[in-house]
Amino acid sequence: MDLKYLDALAAVAAHGRFSAAARALHTVQSNVSSHVAKLEDELGAVLVDRAAGSLTPEGEVVLARTKRINGEIAAMRADVASMTSHVTGDVHLGIIGTPGRWLLPPFLDELRRHHPDVDATVVDATTLALTRLLEGGELDLAVVNAPLDHEELMATPLFAEDFVVIAPTGHALAALGDREVSFAELEQHELLLGPPGSVMRMLIDSAAARHGVALRTMAQLDGIRLTATLAFQGYGPAIVPITSIPVWTDRGDWSVLTVADLPPRQVALAIRRRGMLSAPAAAARDVLRSVMRSVSRRIPGVTAS
Repeated sequence: MDLKYLDALAAVAAHGRFSAAARALHTVQSNVSSHVAKLEDELGAVLVDRAAGSLTPEGEVVLARTKRINGEIAAMRADVASMTSHVTGDVHLGIIGTPGRWLLPPFLDELRRHHPDVDATVVDATTLALTRLLEGGELDLAVVNAPLDHEELMATPLFAEDFVVIAPTGHALAALGDREVSFAELEQHELLLGPPGSVMRMLIDSAAARHGVALRTMAQLDGIRLTATLAFQGYGPAIVPITSIPVWTDRGDWSVLTVADLPPRQVALAIRRRGMLSAPAAAARDVLRSVMRSVSRRIPGVTAS
């Protein structure tokens, strides 16, 4: 199978038309059409719906594999280059929003200092979105919420951080002062929480259930920073990881309470089970873990794994 056939299919998927794909590949339309047709002959399946200008289900499967193949080829080139000199190449890192704010700056600084010829691309997204990108080969590694139950991916612990309640001034919870609050006390109020089925929501609900409590929500938000921001602005109390409170934020009209018997949030570093990390990705992984160990010593409520 010629790699040009796979590149042609990927270009058609990205641009929708054979003519546009040809322009992107700096070739003529007949070449793209011929390459896709030959690939379909080899695989014995129609990969492109010519009328709709989109891939068939079989084409989507081939495209997913193509992304992985291209990723492995790029990693191979980077590995060979790194064996003959220093580490060079690209690394694509995904990271969930809250850690990205305080972990990325020192990570990028250290990566640049130790590996100046490694170019990092960072994607900020939810755990669900990042795992899909990682599985598809569009990311090399990702910082995600744990536990991660995924057949194609493996995750190793990176750090843990405490949960807190942000209670706006004027709310009954804020009147309790900055102290520890029980699930029984939280049950009396509607809270801002993550959506059902999310890793953190399941952790919080499980801890509450052990106390015979079912927490009530005033809104379910898929975004930790958004949830914290609404609490800061007085919309309602929220349970969020402690680093949702930026270190540069002056104490505003809200209180911070800890929650009794609520386990910490677990965050992990995920990679694909199959294949090897490229030299740039392995270098980024090592720098990330080193930086995490250093940074965690300065952030109350955060413990490196």
